[in-house]
Amino acid sequence: MILEQYYIECLSHASYLVGDETTGRAVVVDPRRDISDYVTDAEKFGLTIEGVINTHFHADFVSGHLELVEATGAWIGFGEAAETDYPIRALAGGEHLSLGEVDLEILSTPGHTWESISVLVRERAGAQPVAVLTGDSLFIGDVGRPDLANIGHSSTGDLAQAMYHTIHDTLMRLPDSVTVMPAHGAGSSCGKNLSTELTSTIGEQRLSNPSVQPMTEEAFVAMLTAGQPAAPAYFASDAAMNKRVHPLLRPDHTVPEMTPPQIRTALDAGVPVVDARSVEDFAAGHLRGTVNVGFDGRFAETAGMVAEVGAQIALITYPGEEQQAALRLARIGFDDAIGYLTVRGDGQFPAELVDLVQAAPRMTVAELDELLAEDAVTLIDIRNPGEREGGTIPAAVHIPLAQLRLRVHEVPTDKPIVVHCAGGWRSSVAASLLRANGIGPVSDLLGGYNAWADAHATV
Repeated sequence: MILEQYYIECLSHASYLVGDETTGRAVVVDPRRDISDYVTDAEKFGLTIEGVINTHFHADFVSGHLELVEATGAWIGFGEAAETDYPIRALAGGEHLSLGEVDLEILSTPGHTWESISVLVRERAGAQPVAVLTGDSLFIGDVGRPDLANIGHSSTGDLAQAMYHTIHDTLMRLPDSVTVMPAHGAGSSCGKNLSTELTSTIGEQRLSNPSVQPMTEEAFVAMLTAGQPAAPAYFASDAAMNKRVHPLLRPDHTVPEMTPPQIRTALDAGVPVVDARSVEDFAAGHLRGTVNVGFDGRFAETAGMVAEVGAQIALITYPGEEQQAALRLARIGFDDAIGYLTVRGDGQFPAELVDLVQAAPRMTVAELDELLAEDAVTLIDIRNPGEREGGTIPAAVHIPLAQLRLRVHEVPTDKPIVVHCAGGWRSSVAASLLRANGIGPVSDLLGGYNAWADAHATV
């Protein structure tokens, strides 16, 4: 049996190739849009990809099922509650798919969405299962949130109740030895407390995962519906995109280099320009009106918070990172990157743009404390709700980063503004987004809430 995991840090996304070495038949589960890894490995292992299984309608990325169909002629499988405008194979709970000796059993596991399924893998029919591909139902350290995309009109509470039964009546009844292989890891907005581990076992999760411990359904629903991360606006667009026919990502997709006049024209026209350099380099000098989303962090998901799906985007990157940045945008459905400008690590912009270069103000904890004592600043906390459970800075206005672009009008502008996150990366995104929207003066807090909490810790 072949069982390969493909993990990309930028989206904390895992996909899988499952194949039978005796027959050469294979399926891909939860693929991303750039499918070359699956196709290349299938050829390497002597496999033919004959099916693509999506465990649910993903909201945080655009699935690669249509690309794989074009490349391989495979069928597309979803849980039987799914509705699409392209042909699918409806997969019912209890159904078995044979790849030869390898047997795949479909488990109905609603809760994250109604159509959610998991795939139980056996090396041969009737044998003990060796792995379960759980999609966004069971994560390592958590379970999937119930408040993102769904195909019906049920409330979050109904989906949370369904998740309770999925966890306790289906997944936790599997043998302890079964390897758990989810669709996401730490950092994903599809859950609260995901582990950095990429696989586990049912037995390990039974002992260590707080979300699967014995509890009443009422307690489970309350736990699951509280403190979830704010969902980026693009999630709804991607979930809808995954239900319909849409343009494919071409393997030769590239974006062109832009001239300095073209970058200036884009800025003048209001085109979002994303500067993917580090927070430190951006702060030292950047083009007025650009938004800092560092390539060294959760670039794709965060870029999806500062622009709208379908909008043109221009990029500023370090040399050699431009095409990968455009690909990461395409993975979440942002196919309209119009080009890039590269800037070396020394931050030297072309001479034609020097008049647009400015520094980004950053503030220390001591400086913030002085302004707060004088009531001379508006403090914006852009962390997720769950992060604030560990403490807040008094008087901070809470607007999660994922919601900031659509809630800019709520930001008070009668005083200078300081933005903070947990450590200082996301606050650079937020502060630059506010400045790009004409709000100012805006600084961000060096070291974020963690630095403030350390400075105010009592011995």
